[in-house]
Amino acid sequence: MRKLVAAVLLAAAPLTAALGQNWLATVAATDSGHRLGNPQADIQLIEFVSYTCPHCGAFFRQGDGAIKLALVQPGKGSVEVRHVIRDVVDLTATTLVNCGDRSKFLGNHDMFFARQDKWMTTWQLALPSQRQRWQAGPLAQRLQAVAGDLGFYEMMETRGYSRVQLDRCLGDEAAIRALIDRSEAGAEAFGVNGTPSFVLNGKLLEGVHTWAELQKAL
Repeated sequence: MRKLVAAVLLAAAPLTAALGQNWLATVAATDSGHRLGNPQADIQLIEFVSYTCPHCGAFFRQGDGAIKLALVQPGKGSVEVRHVIRDVVDLTATTLVNCGDRSKFLGNHDMFFARQDKWMTTWQLALPSQRQRWQAGPLAQRLQAVAGDLGFYEMMETRGYSRVQLDRCLGDEAAIRALIDRSEAGAEAFGVNGTPSFVLNGKLLEGVHTWAELQKAL
């Protein structure tokens, strides 16, 4: 992978120009997630991640840039992000990341991981009364309470969303249920039981859960 990164650093501009496609801006919704990059690439990577998973945050910080540079940008590979939803905070974040036009997905996704340390610290310091509001009552009210207490509204507003638009997404129970169903079906299809997990060209990489381990597999 290090040799591949070096090669791309030298040849990325000619490759991208020759292909006539900005693969880093090519995001498509799939049946189970969102794919970034060339759908016909030789390397097809699926990432199963959870926003409340610290190991997923570490993977994002360590490997996301290298994968985009070495695989996605030159059209050699694509990356599909699939969600594993672990708790009500994760469900709130996942719902917001998927809110609105699909062209916003990748920026939303990156933001939640880039700021993970900050909002997870706020979560850890949450009062028992706040946590109780997250667990009781109608789903929309629970997710809105999480979004308010952890600063998610303010985060999403920097992405151009209004409070009304965000509340509409947090209150769309049919869309949220579909999101949960896709998450469960995707993980079950490959036998995923932890995050982050990776599927390379249709095969689950057993025991691979860090950037260092994935780097070797690539």
